[in-house]
Amino acid sequence: MEAIYAGPNGERWKRSRVQIYGWEDFSWNVSTSTNISRGPNANFPLIYDLRPNRFEQNQFVLYIERIPDESQTDHIDWGFRLSGVYGLDYRFMISRGLFSDQLLRHNNYYGFDMPMVYFDLYLPQFFQGMNVRIGRIISEPDIEAQLAPNNLMSSHSLVYGFDNYTQTGIFTTTKINNEWTIQAGISNGTDVALWQKDPGNQPTGTVMIQWTALNQQDSIYAGDNAFNNGEFGYNNVQQIVGTWTHKFNDKIYTATEGLYMWMNYAKTHPTDAVPFQSGSFPVKSGYAPEWGILNYIMFRISPTAFFTVRNEFYNDTVGSRTGHATAYSEHSVGVTWWPDKIVTLRPELRFDHSYDTAAFDNGTRRNQFSASMDFIIHY
Repeated sequence: MEAIYAGPNGERWKRSRVQIYGWEDFSWNVSTSTNISRGPNANFPLIYDLRPNRFEQNQFVLYIERIPDESQTDHIDWGFRLSGVYGLDYRFMISRGLFSDQLLRHNNYYGFDMPMVYFDLYLPQFFQGMNVRIGRIISEPDIEAQLAPNNLMSSHSLVYGFDNYTQTGIFTTTKINNEWTIQAGISNGTDVALWQKDPGNQPTGTVMIQWTALNQQDSIYAGDNAFNNGEFGYNNVQQIVGTWTHKFNDKIYTATEGLYMWMNYAKTHPTDAVPFQSGSFPVKSGYAPEWGILNYIMFRISPTAFFTVRNEFYNDTVGSRTGHATAYSEHSVGVTWWPDKIVTLRPELRFDHSYDTAAFDNGTRRNQFSASMDFIIHY
């Protein structure tokens, strides 16, 4: 953008407020899980880096966007975002029926997706401003995010790894006052294209409420991210979720999330209606729940770095997400460091444990130690 602004139409670009930018994210990991003779994804259910002892190209990302001006209440404004992602991480963004043959039919490790394609309309007349977003979005809750710079660590928690990813529909965010914000929307389901025949392709509601303390030190964000009849589908996950964040001071911050998810009438095997699963087919048919709790504590250790501790407990009750009916715990520490404004380095140490059955190293180990680092280059 600096080069464009310095060009012959630079002032026109600035006035348009259209931005073009992105990043490349590489990662490397070593792991105690090495039993790849039973399948290459020995790190699973650790994601996104499924394959142990490898260097991966995780995501090359391009954004084209215009952000509406929502700091005012005197005129209507608009915006949009087009995103493209190529790399290993596309596997965790795919909607059935949209670029999904790369994964569901061919199991390609590297592929392409467009997780965000939407239009924004900002209406200042409603309370203290309403944003109406139309298109495909990344699901609104969660501490973590699919796109690397928005995530707090190199790897993802189990809690985040198996919840809703993207939705397509109409979503509103309304600022009631300085403390309360309400989000409400309707989509065609979770991780399914509008034209795809799937039990989960049906009208699906979203209602989230956020309270922010006037001193900006506490926030509670909770609601029902996806609700319909819960019929077993590709990823028709019903999700109740809540997050509490607290800022102790300018150097210490914490965020805690809890969620409960489920599908009804689950099958233990592929069917004509549900030949593929986002996650795994459960080991027990019928009601398929899972729940988890996750905490991050972040410590600012320098102007360009912070240290993060992550702890979580996750219970995949009937194995519908991980393929193993077991509870898990995960504990990680990591550093995020910006040696330069366009470079981010995130080394990390992690320990995973499954309680009721061996879930790691292709179902042969209950414990998994891993060390990883990712390298983000922004442009």
